[in-house]
Amino acid sequence: MLTLPEKILFLLLAAGSLYYAYTGFRRVYLAVRRGGPEDRFDRLPERLGRALWLTLTQQTVFKRRPLVSLLHAFVFYGFVYYLLVNLVDLLEGYLPLEAQGGLWNPFNLVADLLTALILVGILGLMLRRYLLAPRDFTWNPRVPLHEGVRAGIPRDSALVGAFITFHVGSRLLSKAAGLAQADPDPFQPVASLLAAPLAALTPEALGVLEHLFWWGALGSILLFLPYFPRSKHIHLFLAPVNLAFRKEVPGALLPLDLEAEEARFGAEKLEDLSWKRLLDAYACIMCNRCQEACPAYATGKALSPAAILISERYELNGILKDFAQGKESPRPLMDFALNEEALWACTTCLACVEVCPVGNEPMLHILDVRRAKVLMEGEFPAQLGNAFRGMERSGNPWGLGQDKRLAWAEGLPVPTVEEKPHPEVLYWVGCAPSYDPRAQRIARSMVEILNASGVDWAVLGTREKCTGDAARRAGNEYLFFQLATENVETLNAVAPKTIVTTCPHCLHTLKNEYKDFGGQYRVVHHTEFLAELLRKGQIRVEEGTRKAVFHDPCYLGRHNGVYEAPREALRAAGLEVVDPPRSRERSFCCGAGGAQFWKEEEPGAMRVSENRYRELKATGAEVIATGCPFCMAMMNVEVAQDEKPLEVLDVAELVARGLKA
Repeated sequence: MLTLPEKILFLLLAAGSLYYAYTGFRRVYLAVRRGGPEDRFDRLPERLGRALWLTLTQQTVFKRRPLVSLLHAFVFYGFVYYLLVNLVDLLEGYLPLEAQGGLWNPFNLVADLLTALILVGILGLMLRRYLLAPRDFTWNPRVPLHEGVRAGIPRDSALVGAFITFHVGSRLLSKAAGLAQADPDPFQPVASLLAAPLAALTPEALGVLEHLFWWGALGSILLFLPYFPRSKHIHLFLAPVNLAFRKEVPGALLPLDLEAEEARFGAEKLEDLSWKRLLDAYACIMCNRCQEACPAYATGKALSPAAILISERYELNGILKDFAQGKESPRPLMDFALNEEALWACTTCLACVEVCPVGNEPMLHILDVRRAKVLMEGEFPAQLGNAFRGMERSGNPWGLGQDKRLAWAEGLPVPTVEEKPHPEVLYWVGCAPSYDPRAQRIARSMVEILNASGVDWAVLGTREKCTGDAARRAGNEYLFFQLATENVETLNAVAPKTIVTTCPHCLHTLKNEYKDFGGQYRVVHHTEFLAELLRKGQIRVEEGTRKAVFHDPCYLGRHNGVYEAPREALRAAGLEVVDPPRSRERSFCCGAGGAQFWKEEEPGAMRVSENRYRELKATGAEVIATGCPFCMAMMNVEVAQDEKPLEVLDVAELVARGLKA
């Protein structure tokens, strides 16, 4: 098809294009390697297999925005097939190859139909981005952004959209011009449809058009390739890689080497982030789904998870050559990706991680910066200092005496490990049920249930200390390390078969993070334990008649995947259970996590708890059922300001109320 001069010209252009593309991709690779070490290479075959499956099925994309996801699927599957289509078209240009008839018919049919779907998909996505839903791609004025983002994203999207449209459209028109010189092809219905109006042209003109559009299709690739590494389109390759290396336990943090000489803890600059965090920045497709799911952003605060990664990406692109060569980045992350309000607004609810279609972990970027702020600079909200001192001196963030830790159990038959050194079930009460008057009622209900069940159980009593969750989420790794090592020593001495926790934050820390300090335990949430007791008939309850809406705690649901057990326990207790619109994986945070409970909420349009309480009340339920003492406390803040409030009760309280003798 191509003349000899055309073949030589294409080879020269391809060589230049590939050289510049290789240079760009190599710089991205070297930039990502500048990140700190993080072991994500365990069970590599399993990781790669999962990433391939998630990519080919587009499962992570279809979690939200079904219509948009369908349009994206048209483009994605079309482009996967176009890897073969472009190779065949290239061979047709260089060899006497006619991809018509016989075995080529199925190939041509799929190519023709996918071409149409790609065009429908990309035009639909462009229409949505620029006309129908542009606010999905904007930020509230409080959000800190890299100076290149506001103008850069629309420009990049336009370039990518134009490339896809021109590339695929040219290929379709080239085939149409070829068919106009012959008979319509039933295996290329779309191209044949376009060929009809071209049939009036002379064979010479059609030959020229076929050549021009061939160059338009494959030449556009050569023009785009050097830009590819800097564009959002790079996610086509990096998204599967990122999915392969995402965390097995999504919210678990890795310990810092606190004894390392000249160590830099946390992340002040780009090079302080781990390689996976830098990969996140390049894998980001800038869809803003994480922003849409973020409770801080939804309530008008300065935090946008998307803005953090996008700003990091734009900063990296701006310094890519020097950064890839090992030079220090010129400014701290707090100068372009975050500010104080955004940094301390995160509730660590994991919504941004759960919703991301490419496996990004924006929450961990925030926690890395918090670690640097606290450990390297000693800067944090003043109110957190009280909680830190309480945990350090008294073993609880309230700062109340350790000798009062068992005061909640006054008058109840509560065995301690002094009486039962090695119980089958250790009830880990937690700080809130130990010291907060309202949450103490949860612990008392648990005692009633445990005694009724006949299980062999005990509590640590005054030997129990805070797990350190709030300290770790606030960035105080030193304090967390101190508490974790003390608790692990205590728990290893007791060696219970099962630990039951009231608080999902305790559950998460004991189950997923203490293993890094030598603590390997079977840990279950009290709602799981209650559901099991009810299922086995170890406790029986009277039938109830009330309607309850269950609020999924972030650290029970998204962090640990427990959704059905609380509902099972409530239904077994005879309650009618309803779900709010945002439930299970999509549950909206109460606003307490990420150490928010211990500080003033950052400025915004409303409290996170207010947003959630309104949604729960709108279900028409009589009771808000919770599985977390901190969620309960946040809902009770709203109850106190409501003229017609709902009752807020823990699952354990609801089960205990219906216990049969």
